[in-house]
Amino acid sequence: MKLEVKIGEPIAASLGAAAHTMRAIQARRGVKPYFGIGFRTMAQFGEVFTPKRWELVEALKAAGPLSIYALAKRLGRHYRNVHKDVSAMIEWTVIEKNAAGLVYVPWDEIDLRWPLLKHAA
Repeated sequence: MKLEVKIGEPIAASLGAAAHTMRAIQARRGVKPYFGIGFRTMAQFGEVFTPKRWELVEALKAAGPLSIYALAKRLGRHYRNVHKDVSAMIEWTVIEKNAAGLVYVPWDEIDLRWPLLKHAA
């Protein structure tokens, strides 16, 4: 499964894609699952996806489901900081928690898109 992260995509484009999907569902046409999140600016994205959080996501994907305590030990970080980062990544759907309370990364790929705007010359 793939999580798509988009930066700077106009709201109209997102709403248009959602409307297209709704029409396909109503027409009983097959719809490919889509999982995505968006940010208005690269600065907003950077506030959420810090380098430590990227490191955490990569380590957790490599290790498989872990307790937050075990993840903190693996990363050599304080439990409280890892717990805060895991909570943020759960809020942004990057990390999930299973029935046993272990956290894991459900994605095989995170696709980051940041279209750069052209300015008039």
